[in-house]
Amino acid sequence: MSQEKGNKEQVIKRMADLLRRGATLTDLACPACASPLFRLKSGELWCEACEKKVIVVAEGEDVAKVTEAMTLKTLETTLLSKIQEIQDRIQRETNVDELQKLSAALSELLESLERIRRTKRS
Repeated sequence: MSQEKGNKEQVIKRMADLLRRGATLTDLACPACASPLFRLKSGELWCEACEKKVIVVAEGEDVAKVTEAMTLKTLETTLLSKIQEIQDRIQRETNVDELQKLSAALSELLESLERIRRTKRS
């Protein structure tokens, strides 16, 4: 079996796994490799062959603006997840020094989240 054939089989197995995890096969193809694109539960388009998120831009749309909006949305989601993790740790923590560190980290994350939200509004 050639290496290329083995790689294709691995990609197909990963595609099947995406479907089992709830992704949806779309009628779109990856602009880089022409493989089918999947819509993840998060709503993002994904090329499993390239292992990258794909952003579809309508004709006449500003690519930079669309990319910026998607990046800010992803960053906001990540920050919210980290805020939740720290909140969970604060609830369990009893050491005062560790609570101070967690509180400082939480404060910085909340400030970052607010800056992102201001950027999205402007």
